[in-house]
Amino acid sequence: MKTISKKRTKAFLIDIAISSAVAAGVEYILRKKVKNEAIHAIVTPTVVMWSLELVQLRNKGQTVGYKKMGLVLENEHGTKLTSSQIIKRMAYRDSISTFDYLKNPKAFEQQNGQLLPHDSFSGTVVKEI
Repeated sequence: MKTISKKRTKAFLIDIAISSAVAAGVEYILRKKVKNEAIHAIVTPTVVMWSLELVQLRNKGQTVGYKKMGLVLENEHGTKLTSSQIIKRMAYRDSISTFDYLKNPKAFEQQNGQLLPHDSFSGTVVKEI
């Protein structure tokens, strides 16, 4: 695994930890109003994680994990990230990207880990700062 890929993995784990803490708080508040367990198990964590990631990446191009690991997400053309790019990236990463990895793990990383399939799909690239 390339150095930047290790940093990306650590950054993602940091972001998951933060998102899980926030989701636990949101779930505690919603538990009294929403009785459906599927909402608490599937929808709440996903919505919280995507919302936090969208806001952070849209504003600064970095999540807390990316900042801690010295990474930044940029548009491959050098312009500001759009909301649709970020949403496409998250959706692809959380669904189809897993199958890409299982299909061909050796070709998964491109450009020393700066470009993963969800980055190619959304037109983004991760760089070290």
